[in-house]
Amino acid sequence: MATETIRTCDEHGPFSGDRCPVCEEPGTHLLSGERRRQLSKYMSGALRHFPEDAGLDLDERGWTDDDDLVAAADEKYGWATEAHVDGVVATDPKGRFERTGTTGDDTESGRVRAAYGHSVDVTLEPTESPVPDELFHGTAPTHVGSIREEGLRPMSRQQVHLSADRETAASVGRRHSDNPVVFAVDAAAMLADGHRIAKRGTQTYTTDRVPSEFLERVTDESET
Repeated sequence: MATETIRTCDEHGPFSGDRCPVCEEPGTHLLSGERRRQLSKYMSGALRHFPEDAGLDLDERGWTDDDDLVAAADEKYGWATEAHVDGVVATDPKGRFERTGTTGDDTESGRVRAAYGHSVDVTLEPTESPVPDELFHGTAPTHVGSIREEGLRPMSRQQVHLSADRETAASVGRRHSDNPVVFAVDAAAMLADGHRIAKRGTQTYTTDRVPSEFLERVTDESET
């Protein structure tokens, strides 16, 4: 599916698609779908995996100055502006980015960070969002054996990523295989056993690891 363009409404700010979801005005063009995809991918990588290469200084919670991220994006592409970065942050469908503070000449510069997915060493504070009793994880069939023996481990990232529904987990799994395998995670039992699970962004839950006893394969053999 093609990435939607970003437009901006004078009253309600950036939005995806053709019309402002609040006032239904068409607004004005801000960023093409292709440039949105490029900028979002770069911002995610810079905030999660290669901040030093991008010239960013992350604090222990993963925050960096808005102005520094804009400068890094402009250095990378030449066309990226503060409005473009703001638009990507505000409209990301999965809530990949978080922002604090405000921007502008009369206020302290805001800060921005990736909401999840880090491979660099940061510590994200706990969230109060409720956790569903059941979560899901999509993966490639080649990983099934090790998952059944060892459970889910973070691998190259700091934490394991889980999805709220089977369809989203399968979509994530398709990044690794055309025929992903989906596991159900007994999140309620994990929490009762003392494991911590936190909601990050709009669709993602994270945890340090998922022991195998809390996992059940929910895709049939015929599906893979």
